[in-house]
Amino acid sequence: MNKELLHPETWNPTIDPNSIPIEKIDMANSDIFMYGDAIFPLFERLRNEDPVHYCPESCVEEAGAYWSVTKYKDIMSVDTNHKVFSSEGAITLFDPDEDFTTPMFIAMDPPKHDIQRKAVNPVVAPSNLKNMEGLIRERTEDVLDNLPRNEVFNWVDTVSIELTTRMLATLFDFPFEDRMKLTRWSDVSTARPGDGVVESEEQREKELYECLEYFTRLWNERVNSEPKTDLISMLAHNPETRDMDPMEYLGNLILLIVGGNDTTRNSMTGGILALNQNPDQYDKLRNDHSLIKTMVPEIIRWQTPLAYMRRTALEDIELGGKLIKKGDKVIMWYVSGNRDEDVIKDANSFIIDRERPRSHLSFGFGIHRCVGNRLADLQLEILWEEIMKRFDNIEVVGEPTRIRSSFVKGYSDLPVIINS
Repeated sequence: MNKELLHPETWNPTIDPNSIPIEKIDMANSDIFMYGDAIFPLFERLRNEDPVHYCPESCVEEAGAYWSVTKYKDIMSVDTNHKVFSSEGAITLFDPDEDFTTPMFIAMDPPKHDIQRKAVNPVVAPSNLKNMEGLIRERTEDVLDNLPRNEVFNWVDTVSIELTTRMLATLFDFPFEDRMKLTRWSDVSTARPGDGVVESEEQREKELYECLEYFTRLWNERVNSEPKTDLISMLAHNPETRDMDPMEYLGNLILLIVGGNDTTRNSMTGGILALNQNPDQYDKLRNDHSLIKTMVPEIIRWQTPLAYMRRTALEDIELGGKLIKKGDKVIMWYVSGNRDEDVIKDANSFIIDRERPRSHLSFGFGIHRCVGNRLADLQLEILWEEIMKRFDNIEVVGEPTRIRSSFVKGYSDLPVIINS
């Protein structure tokens, strides 16, 4: 019996995906995601042969048993049916430590979800985005104008992390000199021990308690001041959220930090990589900068920065001819749905002038659709407008280093050079 996918330490990208018995495919294995395109033949097999796929025993012990939903329309059916498919408790494959639970509104059902989401909505209202546009552009110009020329540098650290961390500091009105703490807390919050970020669950919890301690000081300052337009003030002054339990406050902070960091940061890197891998599309962009508007959602589809979201069945229900039982974990693989040829034409091609580029799944749908999706679009649009004003070519000169995670589909290193 072929057990490769049951043992992450033995999996490698040379394994023929068609040689693996369909019942052994286990996409919880984070090692697969370190090899980039290696995930796609596996997802294609699931879409074609078993689109609602049961994994009775994951190679990742903490994941347990789960259903993989891999086709676009089935994912939509789950994502838009919160009365049957609940977000309560967890958004990842892994159940939280009972002694360290961090409730957050993305992992809540109505009515509490709606109340807490409404409290932070104003920060991404169209009028506020308009007010922030000048600052986003100014910071983007500053970062790009200070990039090294004729020498290799890491695009992830120098551009993607720097820009998204500056934006997060603005949204929270967070002390600018400490802004890199936000990046660290984002990485820690989604990490699993042994994946390269933290060594143990104890270390992860210790660092997140430090996050809570820091933000509690900011809360106490804001709650005793006049209301402002930053996220902490909004939570502190809203009558529905100002009495939140500390761990619930931490949970919502993690949600807002990760939501404001991972999606944009990894799309900023994924876009550079995609254009280098598809030089015809880079030429198309050079010849027509107006294509940035359609290119940005195509980058977000192509990258799919968060590979999946989890739901839990509240009752027995049939999906794709399979009986999902009450209490079962259901994983919506956005990264697979975004490559579903039945819905997205030429889904395996990166095409910056698609006719309907916003039909991707990367932001989710239904009541949990990403609250900051327009802010992410805006940051990426401004970044590419400013890149194209300055640089004819940003060349990728080595293989990317990907994050070891089946949840966050991202990068820690992308070597590039700008030749003047």
